[in-house]
Amino acid sequence: MSGTPQARKLGLKAGLRVDLDSPPDGWMLSEPPAGLFPPDEDGAADVILAFFRAAVQVPGRLPGLAERVFPAGAVWALWPRRAGGHDSDITESVVRGYALDLGLVDVKVAAVDEDWSGLRLVWRTSNRGARPRGLPAIEVPAGP
Repeated sequence: MSGTPQARKLGLKAGLRVDLDSPPDGWMLSEPPAGLFPPDEDGAADVILAFFRAAVQVPGRLPGLAERVFPAGAVWALWPRRAGGHDSDITESVVRGYALDLGLVDVKVAAVDEDWSGLRLVWRTSNRGARPRGLPAIEVPAGP
């Protein structure tokens, strides 16, 4: 593992709304920066760390996670590291395939810790202007 601090790898900074989705029991961020916030009441977040243990989980969970970070947040899709001695049917290619179908692109791959690898997924720039399918429309009040 590199000597890069975990928060730097993950792009975590004060003021961001961060959520852990299905973390293993006892898993916590290593030396998180001060000033992180929980997600909004509706679940909206700037960064979500989503833990996947099997490839079959990705298509069912990733769309909802992507909706929560629209338009400019990121989902870290994490899976057990084979290099850490874990068995997993998830690879970055598996995650990338589902992400691309949703309009997401991967911008970084990293070993998050000794046990978890991940891809940082963000909305493709061309998809940030219009709400993707499945996301509720924002109602704009009528003017006078």
